[in-house]
Order: sequence, then structure tokens, then C-alpha cells
Amino acid sequence: MGLTEEDVLTALRDVYDPELPVNIVDLGLVYRVAVAPDPDAPGMVPRQKVEIDITMTSRGCPSHERIIEQVRNRLAGLREISATAVNLVWEPAWHPERTSAAARQQLGIE
Repeated sequence: MGLTEEDVLTALRDVYDPELPVNIVDLGLVYRVAVAPDPDAPGMVPRQKVEIDITMTSRGCPSHERIIEQVRNRLAGLREISATAVNLVWEPAWHPERTSAAARQQLGIE
């Protein structure tokens, strides 16, 4: 069995918004994860390419470059991934309702 969307989301739970004590998955910043075979990738392991759409809590978020770099670095550590594309998107706009129940409790908004 190859790499799944859930595997990618699990890895991304190690990436935190530097301004909040919550990971980007539970914050609801990850909008889409696409995993596809990469037949051109070298190596013996079945390799996958991953494309991710993420957003920020606001357009003026000063940490967006840092968060995107953390996403790339975290996924680079998964040997099944041959290539990663991270797309910063603004539609639909992020809203606190996108956060998980655990994140809302951690942030004191529940």
C-alpha cells in the first residue's frame, strides 16, 4: 500500500503556526492534499508526488513563507515522496469554524 492523504496529514500535524500553539491541520489551514504516483521518480520504493493547497488565517500573515517552508521540509522527510508542490490559496477564506474541536479547546474558543 502506498502513501495516503492521511499519511500526509499526519506528517503535517508536526507543522505549527508560529503564532499559535496549534498545528496547521487542526487549525484548518490545509484545504487539499493530492497524492499521485510518480513513475519518473528514481529509486526502488514506490514514489509519490504530493500537491497541497493551504491557506493562512489572514492575507497579512507574516509567517506564510515560514509555514510553507516547514511543510516542504516535513514532507521531504518522507521517503515515499519524490516531489512536493505547496499552493497558497485564499478561496475559500479561512474561518475559525475550520479548526478542529481539539484546536478550539486549546485556543479557548470553545
